[in-house]
Amino acid sequence: MYLLGYDIGSSSVKASLVDAQSGKCVASAFYPKTEAAIIAVKPGWAEQEPSSWWENLKLATADIMAASAADPKDIKAIGISYQMHGLVCVDKDQNVLRPSIIWCDSRAVPYGQKAFDQIGHEKCLSHLLNSPGNFTASKLAWVKENEPELYAKIYKIMLPGDYIAMKLSGEICTTISGLSEGMFWDFAEGAPAQMLLDYYGIDRALIADIKPTFSEQGRVSAAAAAELGLAEGTPITYRAGDQPNNALSLNVFNPGEIASTAGTSGVVYGVLGDVNYDPKSRVNTFAHVNHTPDQTRLGVLLCINGTGILNSWMKRNVAPEGISYAEMNDLAAKAPIGSAGVSIMPFGNGAERMLENKEVGSSIHGVNFNVHDKSHLLRAAQEGIVFSFKYGIEVMEQMGMNVNKIHAGHANMFLSPIFRDTLAGVSGAVIELYDTDGSVGAAKGAGIGAGIYKDNTEAFATLEKLAVIEPAHTAEYTEAYETWKSRL
Repeated sequence: MYLLGYDIGSSSVKASLVDAQSGKCVASAFYPKTEAAIIAVKPGWAEQEPSSWWENLKLATADIMAASAADPKDIKAIGISYQMHGLVCVDKDQNVLRPSIIWCDSRAVPYGQKAFDQIGHEKCLSHLLNSPGNFTASKLAWVKENEPELYAKIYKIMLPGDYIAMKLSGEICTTISGLSEGMFWDFAEGAPAQMLLDYYGIDRALIADIKPTFSEQGRVSAAAAAELGLAEGTPITYRAGDQPNNALSLNVFNPGEIASTAGTSGVVYGVLGDVNYDPKSRVNTFAHVNHTPDQTRLGVLLCINGTGILNSWMKRNVAPEGISYAEMNDLAAKAPIGSAGVSIMPFGNGAERMLENKEVGSSIHGVNFNVHDKSHLLRAAQEGIVFSFKYGIEVMEQMGMNVNKIHAGHANMFLSPIFRDTLAGVSGAVIELYDTDGSVGAAKGAGIGAGIYKDNTEAFATLEKLAVIEPAHTAEYTEAYETWKSRL
């Protein structure tokens, strides 16, 4: 018995086939093999053709079915993870009307800011838990104003994962979690955000039917089965945006648990058990995968743009030429905790939402030419990245989150002992490292939605824990953090 998971990213589409009983991935594949193209007609624009996601999904599916030699009838459920905040518009015949405006497109920023100011900051935050910002609703407002003839043809609007589910099943639906990430959900009313729809002049009928995140959301149609080599009638039983799904993949479901990633940019995603928001809108808050009318589970999302990109910059420009990341970590470890007073701000990769959308740039503080060398700079860079995470975690704590455990994949910056030890020491949280990814998580989410697993505990019982890092040297890390924060 198998579960099939898809992860629809802006760089690639990945598919994984998971043995439901063992929890092991038996085959995985991704396409394209080079990073997927993004259409940028104007500066700040970013679009992709939804049809390209489908074509890459077909290629990945063919590979895993060939590699596994699995009988399609043995696949009992399908789950979908997808790039968040995108906009897909279709007509009544389910034809895509324009390329998808994806997450990194910034054209809707002024629309969201105007709505935030005119509706009122307090009202937006108390109902949407965020500023309307550059999210899907604001992107749709841009289409309405700038492409009115096309807008008039729209039958339904969707997120990327909704589009893939439509292609699989022929049915159009969405989830509360998905609506919340687009600013289409009103948490105060427990219903679609009529106040924002009215402000933008958007017809409520454009929003798809709402299904629970873990539920049957359609079945593979005869046409899709023929295209993909799957069995007609296979149920689609889970979908979620990539960050909520990453948290699910790491078995993060309960208040106080944190999922973190640290690639080029870094994410701290924590679960909150009460409806709350940051009055300065420094973090985003969405419905988590297990949020229901009877159980509040919100995902609070902190994104730090300058994470692994700072570490790679240090490798290219500061570390000895030809050194590996592992060797660079060894060199950095020669410096003491706190880097003997050197602090580095990691904010050199654009405006940071955590800093109220200010673009402060990266900077180095406290260098003594008679004391410090490359080891201090390399360590200070990693500590500065971690301290930015801690700064954001403090925002989460102000919202009522009790951070006690951080789950992460064993990848990118979490491969560094300095990074891991600093994060555990300064946050006071236990860090658990796992071997998983988004498409495997989507497959297990499908298992929950299909009732194959009774709950997340059973679904992730076989999740392989690779390491546990306990907090240590907390006083030293805290002192270094306070120095860093004083220089921010």
